[in-house]
Amino acid sequence: MKEIILGKLREIEEKEKVKIILAVESGSRAWGFASPDSDYDVRFIYVRPKEDYLKLEPVRDVIEWQLDETLDINGWDLKKTLQLLYKGNSTIFEWCASPVVYLDTPEADVLRALLPVYFSSKKGLFHYWHMADSNYRSYLKGDMVRIKKYFYVLRPILAAKWIIDRESPPPMLFSELVDAELEADLRPVVERLLDMKVSMPETEYAPKVQVLNDYIEEGLKIVKEIAEEVEAEPVGWEKLDEVFLEIVG
Repeated sequence: MKEIILGKLREIEEKEKVKIILAVESGSRAWGFASPDSDYDVRFIYVRPKEDYLKLEPVRDVIEWQLDETLDINGWDLKKTLQLLYKGNSTIFEWCASPVVYLDTPEADVLRALLPVYFSSKKGLFHYWHMADSNYRSYLKGDMVRIKKYFYVLRPILAAKWIIDRESPPPMLFSELVDAELEADLRPVVERLLDMKVSMPETEYAPKVQVLNDYIEEGLKIVKEIAEEVEAEPVGWEKLDEVFLEIVG
């Protein structure tokens, strides 16, 4: 599959006249709990020729290339990426930390060097709280629930706890978050669910696990309370401008 994905990326570069500086897996395959029928969530950051950034007519800053049962491929322009990084957007931190890398470049290393400057504990906590809260309330309140949704809630809660404890971007792999943040008495419960998740179709339902629902509700409450108390430190545009000019040339 990697060769197919690389072929798609080369096709994007040729037809869109861009250079892709980073392409990674961003979904369950990068988190370490893919189901047998999970698709490939390929995300990339690209750069256009310098002349495109000087045009009066705005150039679209997203490329949505493919979406089907197997491949979900889309990317962001470098300028959009840096503007979102200024806002502490957690998605960029995740892309840059993905354990599944399809394409990497020295320009991506320049981008990664910026991450510590623009990481915001407050924004990261609210990002993961919103992700966990919306999935929990949408999918885990009934008597029968989709198993995979537990991991779409547990992972952001554990990521938020990582930020609380370390004030740094959390890792992508669910197993690392479990080892670092999940209480020991809940690990056998989560491991059983994980065994089910990776061996069953994405749409499979099972009875809800009340002990996990209780843990989730308490976690959501704690994360939100702490996020509201954390101070947001102001940052400037200067380093982002420098990197933009360096990469665009």
